[in-house]
Amino acid sequence: MSLTLKPDELAALLRRQIASADRPVETAEVGAVLSVGDGIARVDGLSGVMYCERLEASDGTAGLALNLEEETVGVAILDETVRVREGDLFRRTGKIVSVPVGPALRGRVVDALGRPVDGAGPIASDQTLPVEAGAPSIIERQNVHEPLQTGITAIDALTPIGRGQRELIIGDRKTGKTTLVVDTILNQLETGVHCFYVAIGQKLSTVAGLHRLLSERGAMAYTTIVTASASVPAPLQYLAPYAGCAMAEYWRDRGEHALVIYDDLTKHAQAYRQLSLLLRRPPGREAFPGDIFYLHSRLLERAAKLSSGRGGGSLTALPIVETQANDISAYIPTNVISITDGQIFLDPALFHSGQRPAINPGISVSRVGGDAQVKAMKRTAGPLRVQLAQYRELAAFARFSTDLDAASTRQLAAGRRLMELLRQGPGQPLTVAQQVAMLFAGTKHHLDKVPDSRIGAFVLALGEAIKNGDAGRAYASAFRAQPAMTPEIEALLEKLLGEVAPPFQAAG
Repeated sequence: MSLTLKPDELAALLRRQIASADRPVETAEVGAVLSVGDGIARVDGLSGVMYCERLEASDGTAGLALNLEEETVGVAILDETVRVREGDLFRRTGKIVSVPVGPALRGRVVDALGRPVDGAGPIASDQTLPVEAGAPSIIERQNVHEPLQTGITAIDALTPIGRGQRELIIGDRKTGKTTLVVDTILNQLETGVHCFYVAIGQKLSTVAGLHRLLSERGAMAYTTIVTASASVPAPLQYLAPYAGCAMAEYWRDRGEHALVIYDDLTKHAQAYRQLSLLLRRPPGREAFPGDIFYLHSRLLERAAKLSSGRGGGSLTALPIVETQANDISAYIPTNVISITDGQIFLDPALFHSGQRPAINPGISVSRVGGDAQVKAMKRTAGPLRVQLAQYRELAAFARFSTDLDAASTRQLAAGRRLMELLRQGPGQPLTVAQQVAMLFAGTKHHLDKVPDSRIGAFVLALGEAIKNGDAGRAYASAFRAQPAMTPEIEALLEKLLGEVAPPFQAAG
């Protein structure tokens, strides 16, 4: 039986064959898993793979290429390790591990790969950035000169933080480190700063509590939480801070301002140590790998205040490091101290004595200094550090002597009042106008007759007067117009304090 084709049918068949002949051949470089254990797979056959490239198994399991050896590749598995077995195939994606960025992340809780974990649906973003990126060059930067107000008087007055700065928060466990950064996030409510909180190795209940607090205070509208809890694989804990930094860089590179908090880099270093030992990299001091310094320096150097030619945006970093028994000379603390632009040290002794925030002004420092303060704060808080240092020295001496002259007694009383002024409860950030008024009252002897026990009530009354009183509103209005200690501002402050302070002064 013969098949007869009509001329038009034959022409259509030939056209289809010619069209399909030009299709490119799709190829994929794949490698087979030789062995797998403790979250690390050794893969053979990926000769062209890049460092930090994302790999995918046939079932969608993600992997991270970390060790590029002569014969094999060491791959850190980013999902459940039980799904990967010997003989499974990993294919190259040709892309560095990237995360989604942009406005769609505001108010969301995501993991280190940018996948949502808050049950609020997928992330509606078509833009991604690689988690590893180079730091801006010197030419692309400018000096830090804009304050990033934390709302915490002890920080804004003594160790000010500027937009684009890297300020370390360091202290023992349970001394209020996370409370400081949460208050800082709350204080960015109307500043236009995009906040990113990276939780590394924390309990899920802790992250859930933080999310609830920020939601209740309206802060999740401008905040993203990146979580790599203690229950997730070490590779995700390793990636989390770089992912949070990439998300924040999106805003920095568009001329806006971002704040990223790494809580904490001690657990981050421990996760990287675990990875490195499993990858059979040679251990060094405290079993950390030799590139442990580079681990944090390449992360923190990405924080910067960009030049006007690059849009003038900023990325501020607040890394947290946990110490053991106040030992700031340990390996990881000294590394991070040498990278950052200053440190805020939380003293357990101050914390347990009731001085909270428990900031030790003696060894806390900001290398940006007054450049990150408005003129009024710079002038008012200028003598504060010296006065507190003299108070601490005299208080230490007074412990061994009860016979003090009148001048020393007055100096001790003034120092105690200043320490009381610096007390601040959690979740109660103050405006700059309130902080300047408080410190002006303390340094200009308006509180000399106010008992220490009533300083807290005075601060509350002062804040209420600034919000609702006629003299307070006049001062606040003048301060917003020109935040400098002009004769007009001083006169308004004198009038305000003349109304607020007398009810709290002791009789006689």
